[in-house]
Amino acid sequence: MHSTVTDNPVITTKGLTKVYESRGRQVTALDGVDLHVREGEVFGVIGQSGAGKSSLIRCVNLLERPTSGTVTVDGTDLTALAGRGRRAGRDLRRARSRIGMVFQHFNLLSSRTVQDNVELPLEILGVSGAERARRALELLDLVGLADKAKAYPGQLSGGQKQRVGIARALAGEPRVLLSDEATSALDPETTRSILQLLRDLNRQLGLTVLLITHEMDVVKTVCDSAALMRSGRVVESGTVAELLATPGSELAGELFPVSGQATGPDRTVVDVTFHGEAATQPVISQLARTYNIDISILGAAMDSVGGKQIGRMRIELPGRYEENVVPVGFLREQGLQVAVVDPAATNTATTAAPTTVPTPGTASPSPLAKEAAK
Repeated sequence: MHSTVTDNPVITTKGLTKVYESRGRQVTALDGVDLHVREGEVFGVIGQSGAGKSSLIRCVNLLERPTSGTVTVDGTDLTALAGRGRRAGRDLRRARSRIGMVFQHFNLLSSRTVQDNVELPLEILGVSGAERARRALELLDLVGLADKAKAYPGQLSGGQKQRVGIARALAGEPRVLLSDEATSALDPETTRSILQLLRDLNRQLGLTVLLITHEMDVVKTVCDSAALMRSGRVVESGTVAELLATPGSELAGELFPVSGQATGPDRTVVDVTFHGEAATQPVISQLARTYNIDISILGAAMDSVGGKQIGRMRIELPGRYEENVVPVGFLREQGLQVAVVDPAATNTATTAAPTTVPTPGTASPSPLAKEAAK
């Protein structure tokens, strides 16, 4: 089976709230979160520490009981199955077996072999020994560790341990895979290989993947859609393509930060976003030739997102904006997203996300870009 993204929501949260009691005071970790993850997509939730990402993912599989709101996964309302007791009932356990979970610190049992670690969920589900072994070896082959079945976790590298963790998460043949900062304990090269594995599994098995991260590169490398969280709320969400096409989008600015300031007065600075076929067209040179104007490129960022070439460029046109309405219109006719940069912002330009002219209802730039720059 190959994954294709459909409009059918596989994970939906409505009004999700989680309040913790800590030393006699209440701490709100989730504050009315609405999330919609479509079938077959890789959905990234990004935010700084304390934004509520971990609470969200633990409420999705009800490892944490939400204070209020609902969680529906693959058509089943998990909050309705939770009941009043502290322990998960049989119906909730059965529903949860269809949700795989990959942890930041692997959570492998050091006294069990790699194969035995992968077999553990099947053992709990009461699957016979021969079938457990067959399935475990099949999964280890899938994650590229067929030769490590008899090894122990202590003999593996961090990347190999995480591959075992992924194989174990797939043991129950889940429809949904949750990844809780799965790559943050790994070096950059290993991170890339694990992200590629998650993307391959998403495509080969038709898995819907919800991952949380604080790293923009993770979103850029594998995500079809993304949400930005702050103080327990989702402040922005959508497909990566939609976000890149939204003027003033924080996530777009942080995925592709461009900087540069006007070289003098009476100059128009614009941020141009390229995606799809437009990313490979010589649009800027066509603009310069068509209108016989000198164009300065102040900054640019180009990369592949979800297998598609996407980029942003900050350019400067001679003259005030009123004199550049036609060239800007030409860029928009080519299918490009164009945002005029506030002249005041370019005087204090930094390597952080650009300050574009905000549209009504958009949030102000977040500290996330500064953290990424560090």
